This record gives sequence, structure tokens and C-alpha cells, in this order.
Amino acid sequence: MEIFNIIEDYLKNCFINLFNFQPEEKLIQIQKTRKEFEGDVTIVVFPFAKFTKKSPEETGSIIGEYFIKNTDFVSKYNVIKGFLNLSIKDQYYLNYFNRIFNDNKYGFAPENSRNQTIMIEYSSPNTNKPLHLGHIRNNLLGHAISEILKANGYKIIKTNLINDRGIHICKSMLAWKKWYDGVTPEKAGKKGDHFVGDMYVLFEKHYKEQVKELIQQGLSEEEALRKAPIIQEALEMLRKWEAGDPETIEIWKMMNNWVYEGFDETYKKLGITFDKIYYESDTYLIGKKVVYEGLEKGIFQKDPDGSIWIDLTNEGLDRKLLLRADGTSVYITQDIGTAQIRQQEYSPDKMIYVVGNEQNYHFKVLSLILDKLGYPWAKTLYHLSYGMVELPEGKMKSREGKVVDADDLIEEMITTAEKMSNELGKLEGLNEEEKKNIYRIIGLGALKYFILKVDPIKNMIFNPQESIDFNGHTGPFIQYTYARIQSIFRKADENNISYSCNINETINLTTQERDILKLIAEFPDIIKNSCNEYNPANLANYLYILSKEYNQFYQEIPILKAEDSDTRNFRLLLSKKTGEIIKNGLNLLGIEVPERM
Repeated sequence: MEIFNIIEDYLKNCFINLFNFQPEEKLIQIQKTRKEFEGDVTIVVFPFAKFTKKSPEETGSIIGEYFIKNTDFVSKYNVIKGFLNLSIKDQYYLNYFNRIFNDNKYGFAPENSRNQTIMIEYSSPNTNKPLHLGHIRNNLLGHAISEILKANGYKIIKTNLINDRGIHICKSMLAWKKWYDGVTPEKAGKKGDHFVGDMYVLFEKHYKEQVKELIQQGLSEEEALRKAPIIQEALEMLRKWEAGDPETIEIWKMMNNWVYEGFDETYKKLGITFDKIYYESDTYLIGKKVVYEGLEKGIFQKDPDGSIWIDLTNEGLDRKLLLRADGTSVYITQDIGTAQIRQQEYSPDKMIYVVGNEQNYHFKVLSLILDKLGYPWAKTLYHLSYGMVELPEGKMKSREGKVVDADDLIEEMITTAEKMSNELGKLEGLNEEEKKNIYRIIGLGALKYFILKVDPIKNMIFNPQESIDFNGHTGPFIQYTYARIQSIFRKADENNISYSCNINETINLTTQERDILKLIAEFPDIIKNSCNEYNPANLANYLYILSKEYNQFYQEIPILKAEDSDTRNFRLLLSKKTGEIIKNGLNLLGIEVPERM
């Protein structure tokens, strides 16, 4: 915060003038004063006692007196053990508010001011199943991180890598060919990605039955999994695909197109976009080429069966398969190829992969392989690892069809928003189209906020009912705060109450007003910290705290009926800026705000 920087400068001068020494940066600790103590800003005094040769309490008092005598913004201080708490004058906050009020991009860095390009990969679905709740967390994190980094002045390239080839894709293709040949999603009355997902579940059902039979015949589970006729057929289909067999390629293209149409529909509902889409079917060949080059250089090794590996045991990992014995590639093969082609096309300064924490090992290996291949950009790769999302009843299982489908969840959230809005009776006077749009904004806001308010590194349980509580720690609560602020200005217009953008800096602030001004002053730091930590939860939780403080202010302090015109003018401007910050902050999280609610 600006006030922290100002205090730090005065603190350095204090030590030079009074104690004739310059403290190291790492010794200076300035923070917000905790709620239970009087004051706004706290200086941790303990580290300075050995230089002042006085107790922490006495050191704190000497510094406090220096601030009283030499600044025009500190009104008083108190010392509790080794902590100096400074109270900041109202005039500082009013002056600060005056300076930033007309900046409608307050807290945001100028566009591309960092002169650095960051590429962010997120979503990365497989074309054998529809998007589900886990994908939703991935997409929302990727989108929010992209927007937050953009707000910090980085040039952002949002990318998606479609996993459109491999054994899992062949499973869906084989099931369709064996049992649904000629049937289309349209004929089946299903969205394309859902239809293909059904094929994947059907394959797994038959695969499981065959494995069970083979085990009963005396095979071990490992042998049964490998020798089941249906998995052998799927592997043969994969070999045909990689050999360019026309019939196999035709089925593959047809089914992938069904899935892409379904994905696009879901992305549109979620407001998710990409600047560039890569396909594994294009990049795996580049990866294979790089693997063969690495083999020639002695970086990789070939086993007697023809498979190619890298030995990373000296790095504390193990051997990693790069190409199977039959020459078909694995996930990491295409990741090697994709990384190379991205560097050739964009030369990003950093590459961020938004991928779940079950892939932590994969990305360690990928970075090490690229480093051993001699790519200088290998160290710019960053895996933004996030925890799993579950429902109250437990984990999801794609192979058994036990997943929370993204489309179904979105519709459920919108339906719940409609029900709760109608119970509250807040949308009277709006036509049906306007109401439906507000239901959509509230439902999606609830879904997005509930997921983004959790630190990405943590596992989380998504509870649809809890997420849409209008009075809880939820998106709808924050959206309602924004809508409430807009209603104040509608009432002002109805009563011919105008306001000016000039604030009388001599007015006395209430506790509630000071608290909101202090939070407004924090907004730029919240945007920076959310960026530096790749953590949208910092911003999400800040917006909740700001909304909560504003609602307390709204309940306890008259705005349009304030005691004098200067006070009313200030409270209207305070409301307006709070609404603007809520709107801009939620937009970074991909959440819309309704004008009425």
C-alpha cells in the first residue's frame, strides 16, 4: 500500500537522524494493525532493539514520537510489546481517495507495461468425454490467472492443448464402431461430447467384464488388463491411426468434431476463450522427432524391446517412458513437441501449465527432459498445480460415468438462482428475458466464486446449495452488494440528487467509512499479490471483505439522507468507487455483475 511505502521512508530517516544507522530492508516489517488493537499500520520493532540499545517498548515509543513530530498524517500511536501501532489521520485517506477516484482502471497496470509475454495453458480436455466439474475448476483458474496477470501489465497468450489422440480416444472410437456404427449425436438426441463420453463408458464396461473373465480363468489382474481382447483391439486401432489408416482417421475426425462442437458450447456458457488452440495430433510427431534426436545424442536409451526411455534416477526420480515398443507415443512425447513449437511461434518469457496436482511428477520430468535436451527456456516452465474438486458425496470417476457434468451443473446453478431470486421477490417489474439473464449471471457467479475463493493448492468440496446463499461468503452476496449500490444511484436520480467528484477533505469519517477507505487503498496490492502468487483466491476473498464492510456501512449510515451535502456527496462517491472495484475485481475472475438483483 502507498501508506506503507511512505511510512518506510520516514522510518529510514528516523533511524538515520536519531540512531545514525540505516536498517536493512529485510528488517523492516510493516503490516495492517490487527482488528483487536487501536491503529491502522503496525511497525514490528523487535529487530531494531539491538541497534538502538533500548527495549522494544522504548524503541517503539521513540519511533512513534518521531512520526508525530515529523509527519502530517499520523495522529497518535501506541506500543504493545514490540509492536508500534500508528493511527492515520482521516485527511490522508480522504486525500488518497480524491487522487484515485477518477481512475476507472485503479489498481491495474498499463497494458503490456511489463514488456513480458506469458503463455498460459489451461483446459486441455480429452476428446473422449465431456467437460466435468474438475475441468470447470481448471478453466476458471486458467481464465482468472490470465486476466489477473494481464491487469499487472503482462502480455498474455491463452492456450488450450486438446488431447485428441491416444489409447483413451481409441476406446471411444472402438466402442462406437462395434456397437453404435451409423448413429450420430443428432440421432441419439445428445450433445456431441456427451455422446462420445457414453462410448468411453461403454468400452470400460466391456473391458471390465473381459478382465474379470480372464482372472477367473487363472490370469493375474495385470495380465488380464493387458491381454483382454477389447484392449488389444483398441491398441491395434491406435497403431492404425498412427500409420494413417484412412478408415480409422475418418472415424477419428468425425467423432472429434462432435466433441469440439460440444466443448465450444460449454466454453461459451462459462465465458472461456483462448488465443491459440493446439492439438496433440499435430504436436506428437514433433515430440517423436525430438525423442529420436535425443536418442542419437545419448540423452535417451532404447530397451531391447524397442521402447525409448530416459533415466532420471540420479535426479531422485525414476525411468520415464518416451516411446512405446511399437513406436507409439505417450503423453510426455506430445508435451515435448508442444513446448518446442510454442517457443518457435511465440518465444514466451514464461510458460504456465494450469494442471491438477496429480500431474506434479509429470511436469518435473518434462522440465528436466527439456533441460537435458539443452533448451535454455526449459527453466521458464511453471506448473500451476491445483487440488482436486469433489462433491460432498465423494470423488468422481470418469470411467464409470460417475462425474458431475459441466453442462448439467451450469443448468442446475441457473435453475437454483431462479428459484432463490423468485423467493426473495427482487426482480418484480422485469420482463422474462431480463430475468433469465440475471438468473444466468447469478448462477454462474455462484459457481465461479465458490471455486475461485479457495486457494488453488487446496483440495475442495463443491456444494451447489451453499455456493448460492445470498447472505453467505458467496458470489451472489458480492453481486448483490454491487446491485444494491446501483439502486442507490437510481433513487438519487428519482429524487433529483446530484453529486460532484470533489470531496471535502475536512469532513469527519465514521469508523465504517474509514474501514472502506482502508480497503480501497489495499486494492492495488491485492491485484499484485494475486498475480505474484498465481492465486485468484486473494482477490476473491478481498472482494467479499469489501462487500461485507460496505453492507455494514449501508445498514448503519445514512447515504441519501446524510446530515449535510458534503457528507452525502462523499458517501455517494464512496459507494460509486466501491461498486466500481467490485465490478472490476469480479471481471478479473470472469464473473459478471447484474444492475438489479
